[in-house]
Amino acid sequence: MDVTVNRVLDAKGLACPMPIVKTKKEMTNLDPGKVMEIQATDKGSTADIKAWADSTGNQYLGTVEDGDTLKHYLRKATAEEEKPEKSHPHVVNLEDLQKEIEGNEKITILDVREPAEYAFGHIPGAVNIPLGELEKRFEELNKDDHLHIICRTGSRSDLAAQNLTEKGFQNIKNVVPGMKEWTGSVDKSH
Repeated sequence: MDVTVNRVLDAKGLACPMPIVKTKKEMTNLDPGKVMEIQATDKGSTADIKAWADSTGNQYLGTVEDGDTLKHYLRKATAEEEKPEKSHPHVVNLEDLQKEIEGNEKITILDVREPAEYAFGHIPGAVNIPLGELEKRFEELNKDDHLHIICRTGSRSDLAAQNLTEKGFQNIKNVVPGMKEWTGSVDKSH
């Protein structure tokens, strides 16, 4: 496949949220209608970039695997296509989440990290549906549950919270900052 690109961003070796953070920054330097190639090695970057593009009006063109490198292609939105970037308004910090767990509150924890991230440590009882699979698997969740969505840093979980809210889920909180700073119990079973 031969794709003409106007800018290449090297985000190889970076973990979430850095590929998307660098992409956001680079997109500001790109003219509307132009195409950027983002090279990343983080498997979760595909879902992150696709969800971010959808939420901002930028066009996700696709991803090509080149060995261990994922080459993501984005077309920058024109002023008419652009959407203001937003975030999910309801958040819970790690300390309050820990209190809810210890107080036996009736909550469902949805972990939207990739399966490998989940396998190396997750909150006991958390349900794992990676962000990239959420669109196809959201019906596995109960719309009446109090969902607390977590990822590594709060970025993917924010996109997941917005996505589920659009699908009619009402009791959703984004957990910030995420598993990166979680000090509570961790389950390492698959």
